[in-house]
Amino acid sequence: MGKRLSVLIAGCGDLGSRLGLQLSRDGWTVYGLRRNAAQLAVPILPVNGDLSEPTCPRCWPNGSLDYLVYAASATEHDEAGYRQAYVEGLRNVLGWLQQRGQRPRRLLFVSSTGVYAQRDGEWIDEDSATEPGGFTGRVMLEAEQLALDSALPVTRVRLGGLYDPKRPWLQNQVRAGLRVERDPPQYSNRIHRDDAAGLLAFLLQSDASGVALDDCYLGVDDDPAPLHEVVDWLRERMGVTHWAEQSMTRRAGSKRCSNARARALGWKPRYPSYRDGYASLDRNRH
Repeated sequence: MGKRLSVLIAGCGDLGSRLGLQLSRDGWTVYGLRRNAAQLAVPILPVNGDLSEPTCPRCWPNGSLDYLVYAASATEHDEAGYRQAYVEGLRNVLGWLQQRGQRPRRLLFVSSTGVYAQRDGEWIDEDSATEPGGFTGRVMLEAEQLALDSALPVTRVRLGGLYDPKRPWLQNQVRAGLRVERDPPQYSNRIHRDDAAGLLAFLLQSDASGVALDDCYLGVDDDPAPLHEVVDWLRERMGVTHWAEQSMTRRAGSKRCSNARARALGWKPRYPSYRDGYASLDRNRH
């Protein structure tokens, strides 16, 4: 048996923790960096660190690091907050690697399908034009470019909307009578949080076993469904009969993201559609 592979997950929140636990089960040494790292689940090894600080954390791991996953999320949702989380934070981590003389085999940068601004239900893949209208997509592209310019092998993973029925954000909106436009349909793209972690783990394991990775993958399920269809389905499952007075207007555009490239590599989602991901609601209806 070869040496245990090591990975440091910078910004080890919910998604990073799911990834870390999966890789730990597969025999990897996993370091999780976050401000309050003591809260991380065993066996993720805690690295207390602040991505906004240029000084390398004292407990940064020694020796070689095989992989780096950058999975930060913004705590302040204005442009400065996004830039701090994604651009400056990544710049700091790349600086820490340099200070320690570490050169991971690959950097996985967790990005977003928000870099696409298409609004007319078009199908999108990794080669589609990225011309975001808002600062969130623009900052994410800037961070992607910083990663690509780092001299490390880089793969960007552009995730759709993360969901988990145990975090009932959408269910709460549906319960409140969420009403969305039906014509034209607003296509929405999502991925179950466990599938997002699974995709990241699959890419790392593929790279470790010598499979050539592309520099970008879309992380979405098989079913970019109109939002009104998702809402109708949830209403029926949850027994909701009333509607809110006003429709919710979405600023996120309308596009259909394809996961064909990730699937061609051999990945497949455990929850291919929102129906699979939210199936547990059937049992919890009352």
